[in-house]
Order: sequence, then structure tokens, then C-alpha cells
Amino acid sequence: MPHTRSVLVVGGGASGNAVTVLLRRAGLRVDLIEASPDWNATTGSGITLQGNALRVLRRLGVWEQVEASGFAYGSLGVTAPDGTVLFVKEDMRTGGDDLPATLGLQRPQLQQILIDAVRASGATVRLGTTAETLDQDADGVLVRFSDGSEGRYDLVIAADGLNSATRAAIGITDRAEPVGMAIWRAPAPRPASVTRTDLTYGGPAYIAGYTPTGEHTVYAYVVEACRDRNTIDPSLYADEMRRLAEQYGGVWPEIAQHLTDPAKVNYTWFDRLLVESSWHRGRVVLVGDAAHCCPPTLAQGAAMSLEDASVLTDLLTSGRPWDDELFQAYHDRRVPRVRTVVEASVQLCRWQLDGERDADMPGLIGRTMAVLKELP
Repeated sequence: MPHTRSVLVVGGGASGNAVTVLLRRAGLRVDLIEASPDWNATTGSGITLQGNALRVLRRLGVWEQVEASGFAYGSLGVTAPDGTVLFVKEDMRTGGDDLPATLGLQRPQLQQILIDAVRASGATVRLGTTAETLDQDADGVLVRFSDGSEGRYDLVIAADGLNSATRAAIGITDRAEPVGMAIWRAPAPRPASVTRTDLTYGGPAYIAGYTPTGEHTVYAYVVEACRDRNTIDPSLYADEMRRLAEQYGGVWPEIAQHLTDPAKVNYTWFDRLLVESSWHRGRVVLVGDAAHCCPPTLAQGAAMSLEDASVLTDLLTSGRPWDDELFQAYHDRRVPRVRTVVEASVQLCRWQLDGERDADMPGLIGRTMAVLKELP
């Protein structure tokens, strides 16, 4: 009887959930562990998904649910701090002409859609569980879990995020570095006039923007210079974000009046990470934020993670041996594309931090989107 390959996925975010669904569809045995007892089902405010992310979600079989839950649109507006619209440009359809250019969605809704897909796939899921030790040999990995149990797998996929413990455990020493900016984010009711993303560069912050995430909801964000996170009282998060938001015009006063619950406001630094060396050590391989992350200035973080899952699945199910050559091929295929996104996202931040007045932001964004329109 042929051996059914087994995979442990560590982390149940976008990349971990996606690779679980795709590998189960290919007939592999997959266990997924997630440290959070609630699978992060209520965490976050909103997310902007461009066409190349939607393309992977369609492959996962969840596009119809995503489309029904979110708000699709095809343009981006740039406004002055007083709300005056300076220009509107059409977004590039990076997922192809049969998908929207962009879709906004409440992040917990996306997570729940992916959770449901993982559950339906037949994968074994263990919440509130971490991998404590990884003992490798030439054929697989023996994993000891935080609950005292253990299991042996042909492959471990590290999808445990920016501060990946698995990445560190296999000796990859790269760590995320702050770029000097931070973001306040919160959900709010959608003003009727908000039917696309509008961005304001300048004013009391570097960027103020909002994205429609559904018929009745919007995701609002304000980007400023990093503060010492230890000096900000979480109980004042809503007050701080509202103070910044109230200084913008247009629909911002309407949004700002709903920024009252500090528990719904998130404050996060912008980080940069790109593991340049191989994304594997033996039979443990990185995906998503464990391998790379970037500021959300291009709204490509989730898209890059979802693409990782898709490309890795293609290679694992290609019939090739699961060896260094295959895992290196995954790295070599992904790194140039991811580097383009990371470097462009960081450059957009640096231009603003440096007060660069002649920066070609539209040109850089356009060139990067053109790359992303190609299949990964």
C-alpha cells in the first residue's frame, strides 16, 4: 500500500490555512496546529485584497464567499487633507480581467471563511497548541507538541508569522526590522459615499486612508512615525486615533465619531523582513510572514503569503522528490517577486519619512503592479 505523505502546518493564518486546504485537496494527510485557542477568528479590522490575492482565493474555492462578504471596487482616489479629491486612477487587475481589481473585507470574515475551508477539507486541527521541538532525519521530522504528545511527519510547513518560533528553531536568524512608521487601524460604519479606497498623503500624519469592507463597514487607518509602544496606554487607543482622524476633512469626521472603543483600535509598527537565504532547513520550510513581510503601503502582504501557499503546493504535488532541490526551487521562484514587493513597499515609506517631494510614487506602484499581474 503506497505511503500517504503527511504534513504538519504550524500556524493558522492566511498562508497556513491556504496550504492546508490545497494539500488536503491533493490527498495528503495534513495536521494544522495554531497557538491561539480561538484561531484568531475575531482579530483585526480590515484587509485590502488585490487581484493576485483573489486569484489564489478562487483556487481555494472560497471566492464566492469572499465576494459576497466584501466590497469590490476598481479605482483609487487621492485626496488633500481637507477632503478635496485630487485625482482618481483605475486599479490594475492583477488577478486577471475576470476578477475585481481590489476587494475590501473585514479581516475576521476572511479568517472565518478560511477556517471553514480548512474544517471542510478534513485536516486535523489542534488549537492552543505549539511545536516544542523538531527532530529531523533524512526522511522526516519528529515533532513534540506543547500538550506532551508527538507526531512524525514527512514535512513541516512553518506558517507561524512574523516572529516565527519555527524559523528560529531551525537556525534561520533573520528577524523583522522596523521601518520607522506605525499604523492605527479600526473598523467603522461605511459612509454612503465611500465606494473605493481614498488616500491622503500629508496633514497631521503621513497617510490617512479608508477602504470599504462591506455594504455597511469601512476599514480606516492613519499612518504616523513610530512611537514607543510602551508609552501608549491601550485604553487610550481610540482617543489617539480619533485625535488624528478628526484633523482630516471629507468623510473623516463621520468616520472619526465612531472611533470610541479602544478594544477595536489596533496600533502596529511597520516592519520589513525578507529571508534571503533558503527558506528551508531539511524537511522544514517557511511560508508567508515567517519568510517575508512588508509595510502595507502596497496592500500586498496577504497576497504574497497566499501566493507562497499556491506555489509550494504546486511543487509538492508535482511528483518530484521532496528534497533540497525542490525546496530551493520554491525559494528561487518566490524571492524575486517577493523582493520586488518588499523593496517597493519600504521605498514608499522612506520617501515619506525623508520628505522626498519629487518621488515617483505612481511610477513605482505601476511598475510593481505590472510584475504582479504575471502568474507567480
